[in-house]
Amino acid sequence: MGTLDGRVALITGAGRGIGRQEALFFASEGAKVVVNDPGVTPEGTGGDAGVARAVAAEIRDAGGQAVASTDDVTDWDGARRMVQTAVETFGDLDVVVNNAAIHRRRALVNMTEDEFDAVLAVHLKGTFAVTRWAARHWRDQGDTRDRAVVNTVSASGLLLPGITQGNYAAAKAGIAALTTAHAVELARYGVRVNAVSPSMARTRLTEGVPGMSGPPDVPEMSGPPDGAFDPLDPALTAHVAAYLATPGCPVNGQVLAVRGTSVTVLNGWSAGESVTKDGAPWTVAELGEAMAALPRRDPLAEAVAMVGGSLGDGNRDKLLAMVDAMLADPR
Repeated sequence: MGTLDGRVALITGAGRGIGRQEALFFASEGAKVVVNDPGVTPEGTGGDAGVARAVAAEIRDAGGQAVASTDDVTDWDGARRMVQTAVETFGDLDVVVNNAAIHRRRALVNMTEDEFDAVLAVHLKGTFAVTRWAARHWRDQGDTRDRAVVNTVSASGLLLPGITQGNYAAAKAGIAALTTAHAVELARYGVRVNAVSPSMARTRLTEGVPGMSGPPDVPEMSGPPDGAFDPLDPALTAHVAAYLATPGCPVNGQVLAVRGTSVTVLNGWSAGESVTKDGAPWTVAELGEAMAALPRRDPLAEAVAMVGGSLGDGNRDKLLAMVDAMLADPR
């Protein structure tokens, strides 16, 4: 028996990368899976219905149960139809995994309104829309049977400044905020809401990230030797998402960072040291002097520390050179 036997799971962005691995692993653990993916490019353009259908067929060929969905998470009625597809095909819905993602990487001075809006639409609005329709279904069921939502966030926006991808970082930070808010709101319906934060997972969206040799399904971009453990394998995130989806899982309202086989609880923004003046408002000069003594985060240093090993010697200079190249891009 699998840990997800009988569970009906809707997984968005399930045609490739982490979402595909989640769909395959959930099915191997006994879940009935709605494989949602419109088959767009990493930038969110085009579309190919065959992408979702291929993953659903792969699951069925292995003896599992799956149906394809090509609705767009940014479409309000499309999000509703995904939930309906699960209910009409498998009789109910137990788990939602919000994984749909695109990227439009650009420095702030070059980023267009469409590049900003498109990324927030897929990540932030898409997570909201699918979860909202699922939650409405669960509320209308009138019971408190164990159900789960697993969102997908990123170190960008949580641990890293999201250099040259402010749209992506803002969206992911927003999803983390939705996760904690929805965890409280939906607990009364028996729904747990958590998030996974994959770090250094090899997918199409991380193809240009330092230290990534490329996705396993692109032959010209090498990974580890056959049979060797791959710490960048996107399948490693699927195991954590499955745990959060299991009936009786005690975790709620948490963001779990996944890096290889390490799973870390992220505590979000937390209060640091403070300065206080009694009896009168600060003058600007007084506050400046007091603040100078407080320790502060250095976003660039943190970014270098996270990807430093893959950049080699001269990490700071190499990272700055990457930023300069993005700033110089006239597009």
